[in-house]
Amino acid sequence: MPRHPRRRINKLNLSNTTLALVTEPFAPISARVRRMSVSPTIAMSTRAAELRARGIDVISLAVGEPDFDTPAHIIEAAHRAAKAGKTRYTAADGGPEVKAAAIEKFRRENGLTFTPEQIHVASGAKQVIYNAFAATLEPGDEVVIFTPTWVSYIDVVEFCGGRAVIVPTSAQDGFQPSTQALAAAISPRTRWVLLNSPNNPTGAVWPEPTIAALLDVVRAHPGVLVMSDEIYEQLVFDGHRPTCLAALAPDLAARMLVVNGVSKTYAMTGWRIGYAAGPEWLTSAMAKVQSQTASSPCTPAQFAAAEAITSDQSLVGQWRSIMATRRDIALRILQDCTRLSIVVPHGAFYIFPGVGACLGLRTPQGQTLENDTQICEYLLDAAKVATVPGAAFHASPFVRLSFALDESRITEACRRIVQALDALTD
Repeated sequence: MPRHPRRRINKLNLSNTTLALVTEPFAPISARVRRMSVSPTIAMSTRAAELRARGIDVISLAVGEPDFDTPAHIIEAAHRAAKAGKTRYTAADGGPEVKAAAIEKFRRENGLTFTPEQIHVASGAKQVIYNAFAATLEPGDEVVIFTPTWVSYIDVVEFCGGRAVIVPTSAQDGFQPSTQALAAAISPRTRWVLLNSPNNPTGAVWPEPTIAALLDVVRAHPGVLVMSDEIYEQLVFDGHRPTCLAALAPDLAARMLVVNGVSKTYAMTGWRIGYAAGPEWLTSAMAKVQSQTASSPCTPAQFAAAEAITSDQSLVGQWRSIMATRRDIALRILQDCTRLSIVVPHGAFYIFPGVGACLGLRTPQGQTLENDTQICEYLLDAAKVATVPGAAFHASPFVRLSFALDESRITEACRRIVQALDALTD
């Protein structure tokens, strides 16, 4: 009898009978999973939650989600749908109601026209991105990504067999991308260029002329696709305006995917609905991937997302104003700390201060801080504030701070951070 491929078998002789006892599971983990890291933002948030469960007053600036409640009318739309029996599978890439809502969004806000076949709906923008890479990447294909970058991009690219080509941006340049650096990064193996503005983790908003120049570089390479992650589109401050790449470059429509979702704009992170618009050849391939990995997005959540997108949008502006106020409160406190170097963010809900001045300093307990991960651990232990190290975003030495929490808590968190950093010594 062949040995079971997933079990470790011990044999026990008992009289003339041999019994095969399964004593321990044999669980080979694939190399692609071994290469993948657990999301650092989730890991830090989990540690903060564990400390809070022990009664410790920890303030988390680690999670990338608004603290607002999902509006009642959106919840009610899901309730109505469920009560009406809308609880079965939809098409793999979303039902007609949520696709129509996405089409209306692009028409209303971006002046774009799409057909239902060009819309892809998935369980969050992260799954949209995964589906796109899974549908298009061959082993060794390259994806050009500017850093600092959201924690999941590179892991998803590599999980799908691709290779991430990193193009750094600098704080000195306001984390703005360089067209010359992009041109140098593109090779015959380049499959995608991934752009993200407003940016996570820096909060940088890339001006339209900068994005137009980047797209000019892509135009010279007909085989290169463009992915634009616009999930923070509605979170822009100080008179800045987001740029929808599909509206800026209609001539690239056949090779551009615009990614968005309801998570950040409508405080619906847990509802897990993201969507994208792109050429039908791509969205149909993405639908095939999703049909075999998730069947379809959650049906009641699709109706909630459709309601969010098509209903009165005045709350979006109100929340944007609240976020701007919170950012200003945090900046007033943090900018007084000489051990932080800050580029003012004009979008998203993150501040990404440099902490290079803290390297080599000693904590009150005598530990020398050698990297931004240790600085974040120190802030959690000493200040009881959870942050995320820049290393998670392929940019050190920085820390990411989310200001998506109420004014009193963001004030207290920033004061604790400054006090803890001021306690460091040479």
